[in-house]
Amino acid sequence: MKKEFKTLDEQINIFKAKGLKVDNPEYAKDVLFRENYFFLNGYRHLFMKSNVDRRYIDGSTFEELYSMFLFDRTLRNILFKNILIIENNIKSIISYQLSSKYGYREKEYLVPKNFTANKEKSRQVVDILKKMKRQINFNASQHSATSHYVNNYGYIPLWVLVKVLSFGIVGELYSILKKEDQMSIADIYGLDVDTLANYLTILSNYRNLCAHEDIVFCNKTQRELEDNVYHKLLNIPIMDDEYIYGKNDLFALIIVLKRMLKDEEFSNFIEEIKHNIENLEMNLHSIKIDKVLDGMGFPKNYYDLKNINEVVK
Repeated sequence: MKKEFKTLDEQINIFKAKGLKVDNPEYAKDVLFRENYFFLNGYRHLFMKSNVDRRYIDGSTFEELYSMFLFDRTLRNILFKNILIIENNIKSIISYQLSSKYGYREKEYLVPKNFTANKEKSRQVVDILKKMKRQINFNASQHSATSHYVNNYGYIPLWVLVKVLSFGIVGELYSILKKEDQMSIADIYGLDVDTLANYLTILSNYRNLCAHEDIVFCNKTQRELEDNVYHKLLNIPIMDDEYIYGKNDLFALIIVLKRMLKDEEFSNFIEEIKHNIENLEMNLHSIKIDKVLDGMGFPKNYYDLKNINEVVK
């Protein structure tokens, strides 16, 4: 069955036919014209009667659906700016570590012997170094920072190169470092090597979701967070020997941010999250905020994470 173009009036009629109240059609048409029916419709499952009965819960309104859309947009913006803080931090730390130890010219720091000697990762080392060299060649004249160094000094220092590397490549770079270099970097965050590697993958996944304006509130990641003290201190329920929140959901990302942001940064972050949730709650009538929190993987006492002393790391 192929999908055909629908006018704004037809889109509204589809909503109505499924039981959604649209009391102000002109307002709804304006929203749909600017925001796109497909994007708003991505939040419909929260307001469905069941997985079998795909009609809207009695009393569900277009304004509620749009409020959920706006909530997720604000959530993305909050997450994105804080993930960027960590991205900048890790890029700075890795570039400092490698530059101080191996040199600041690419012919010095992009040498295979500077990286893991693990034979199982030998191809990965070659592939990642090729990616970095391609970025050097591509950005030598494209990016102001890199072109300045190429034109004036004939090389690009790693602390400049990381500016044009994606978060994903930086995470891959960390994964091929020598164990002692990984440990030096992980120690800064009070983490072990494997945990930081996992965190960087989770952060990169959410960074891309935010950058491409995908739905984030109910996203599930392929990587799982290991059980940690935050699960225990928040008394997160266990089902089938697994914590039900904070494993591969949005709350897992919140735990990562708790462990990698500075105290003040995390405090400001969680306050923004709380304010966004409270604003949404005021605009929901047919469902309770608990349903949204459950989709996010948020325990009801999520805000207590703010006051857990950092010494528990």
